[in-house]
Amino acid sequence: MIYKPVKTPLIAKSVFPNYIWDIPSNEKTIFLTFDDGPTPKITNWVLNTLKDYNAKATFFCIGNNIEKHPEIFQNILTDGHNIGNHTQNHIKGWKTNTEDYLKDIKICNQVFKSQNINNESSSISYQNVNLFRPPYGQIKPKQGKKLIEQGFKIIMWDVLSFDWDKNVSKETCLNNVISKAKSGSIIVFHDSIKASKNMMYTLPKVLDFFTKRDYTFKALD
Repeated sequence: MIYKPVKTPLIAKSVFPNYIWDIPSNEKTIFLTFDDGPTPKITNWVLNTLKDYNAKATFFCIGNNIEKHPEIFQNILTDGHNIGNHTQNHIKGWKTNTEDYLKDIKICNQVFKSQNINNESSSISYQNVNLFRPPYGQIKPKQGKKLIEQGFKIIMWDVLSFDWDKNVSKETCLNNVISKAKSGSIIVFHDSIKASKNMMYTLPKVLDFFTKRDYTFKALD
């Protein structure tokens, strides 16, 4: 396993300044993100938990999963959350040539468009999704450059929960977030089966912890 720190080092942010790692703000705001859905049972659980705290988030969806579970995808939109492209097939940028990588991302955006979104509860245009997060955080510089030229914003993170890692306990997962997150942090969770044990323990406690400290949870713009 490639080592990844919980808190993104400043050097990573300086080497890739065109990627978005956090949202500097004077307000007490945190940005929760969820990768890999929509997933039966788990995504709807996340949505209900967020609703309990009047929290908004951004869901980086896999195109294949949207096609399999369109009704869950619609629930994300109905609840007023934002969405981002997480490729059609959850492919690794480092192991994929740029042409095939861009093609997979384009197919995912076509899936978004095929949903024929008409959601009056949100001002977001789902006909042109421009938020992108690379699966596994793996993206070649050339791939990133091409995506930015196409108008994508590449969203990385400030804090990794490590909810997917079977070697990380649920208590450690919780501590990863509450000890490292601050105003403007972009936090990574996963609405997936693999991450569900840690994520379902950690998320409500994170929401409660920061809400009691007067933080709000917003979707990425």
